[in-house]
Amino acid sequence: MKDSIRLDPDDTVVTATRALEAGTSVEGVVTRMLIPSGHKVATVDIPKGAQVRKYAQFIGLASEDIPAGAHVHTHNVDFQNTDMDYEFATDMRPVAPATGDSFMGYGRDNGSVGTRNYIAIVTSVNCSATAARRIADAFGPDELAAYPNVDGVVAFVHGTGCGMADSGDGFEALQRVMWGYARHPNHAGVLMVGLGCEMNQIDWLLEAYGLTQSPLFQVMNIQNVAGLQRTIDMGIEKVRAMLPLANEAKRSPCPASALKVALQCGGSDAWSGITANPALGYACDLLAAQGGTGVLAETPEIYGAEHLLTRRAVSADVGEKLVGLIRWWEDYTARNKGSMDNNPSPGNKKGGLTTILEKSLGAAAKGGTSPLTGVYKYAEPVTASGFTFMDSPGYDPASVTGQIAGGCNVVVFTTGRGSAFGSKPAPTIKVATNTAMYERMTDDMDVNAGDMLSAGVSLEEKGREIYDMILRVASGEVTKSEAQGLGDYEFVPWQIGAVM
Repeated sequence: MKDSIRLDPDDTVVTATRALEAGTSVEGVVTRMLIPSGHKVATVDIPKGAQVRKYAQFIGLASEDIPAGAHVHTHNVDFQNTDMDYEFATDMRPVAPATGDSFMGYGRDNGSVGTRNYIAIVTSVNCSATAARRIADAFGPDELAAYPNVDGVVAFVHGTGCGMADSGDGFEALQRVMWGYARHPNHAGVLMVGLGCEMNQIDWLLEAYGLTQSPLFQVMNIQNVAGLQRTIDMGIEKVRAMLPLANEAKRSPCPASALKVALQCGGSDAWSGITANPALGYACDLLAAQGGTGVLAETPEIYGAEHLLTRRAVSADVGEKLVGLIRWWEDYTARNKGSMDNNPSPGNKKGGLTTILEKSLGAAAKGGTSPLTGVYKYAEPVTASGFTFMDSPGYDPASVTGQIAGGCNVVVFTTGRGSAFGSKPAPTIKVATNTAMYERMTDDMDVNAGDMLSAGVSLEEKGREIYDMILRVASGEVTKSEAQGLGDYEFVPWQIGAVM
């Protein structure tokens, strides 16, 4: 493995593949100081105010004169808001022909397909969270042993649902999340639990989305039932009645076109945009070729790369929707006295990422090269096939909650620093960006994309490995996060707007 990686001939920096001592010769320059692994080295003199370039794109401005061989990072690079000229449908690469791939899934009566078979307890408000958790806790391994086709009983509880307006972005987003989880194909049965007096009324949801009660879809309010304990007891009985019905579900061959895969990253490092994210992008292209759907999210984490996505938009309307999201986020951060560059975390920076522009260019690679066929609000049902985008914050639990509500039945999560994330009802596959972290956290990582650097594995090989695992996991293979029981506390609806 070489000491550094240059991503484009026009880049003014290269990335160190190992810690480089001062005096090391790299790309025709000599390092002036210690360069940590994953961090950038200037390969030319970069004057103060000049652009720093990586991925053949602008990632920041030099805040001082940066001589060739110097460490390039937060101490000498400034962020600047982007001012892009957007093009639409100018980079339309053909999708490969489908090969008729399939997986073993759960066909539902409404035509959707599940990859898991849970019973969900969905809460309308934080006030019913305890009731929901105690109902779910009643169904441990001993009780569920008689129902081998049921993956579990899960409580989806959150910290909002009241103290909010009954209209607007925040209310509508929460209603979409509740509807999405109530109708998710990975749920065989659903029990919705409310308090009764909250702003987020269950009855409003039922009316707005045309939901009707049935043996596998039940609702209840603590105040109507007459107290917490009675609600818990009644809820347990309702779920107990659902279990034999849910257990009747059987896996059968389903086309890969039925898969909606959440493309997610967290704890990113400099290798994210070089190994795991491009490999996931290749897997997304393979899925799109089958008529399946990849859903990229985290709008702040495409900032500075969105112009590359608009070029792939199938129409100006789709591209303009994405630009509109970028403008909303610029206003949102400004009115809250923040910056789009607040996104890179301390861990991201320690891993070599300097600005959100650099982080975004790597994060956008998860979307592969296929045409952008649709852009969606947070938790909105994703109806287009192929590569799509959903608005969400960069906070992983909130982002994945929206993707799952939108219909994603598998999650693929790339990480460089290491993440203990997992999700329900959609299983999470975790992909390590570097071999050192993979070996350190082998109990948490499903795929090692670090061998693209350490062993010369090709992008195509690694992308195919991820795609094949998506099919296996969709068919029931247990992921590392599932084996550790993750997913019960990672349901985090995005809370937008005032709390009153």
